[in-house]
Amino acid sequence: MDKEKLEEWIERFEEARELRRKYADWNFIKSQPVRLRIALDYYIETGDLYNASRLAGMSMEEFNELRIKARIPSI
Repeated sequence: MDKEKLEEWIERFEEARELRRKYADWNFIKSQPVRLRIALDYYIETGDLYNASRLAGMSMEEFNELRIKARIPSI
């Protein structure tokens, strides 16, 4: 992979993270138990639904429902 492609992927990753941060319902997230807050924050930072659901101790479907309640876009 050349340097330009790598820089493009990094830029897209950062843009997606910023959109997840911008649209997240932080009051809802802060009202959650610690384990869920950590998992939601992990999802916002990485976009990794699989590992975020494991951190939360939920199935991916359950965590995805929580993500929707927290208004975090799936980008």
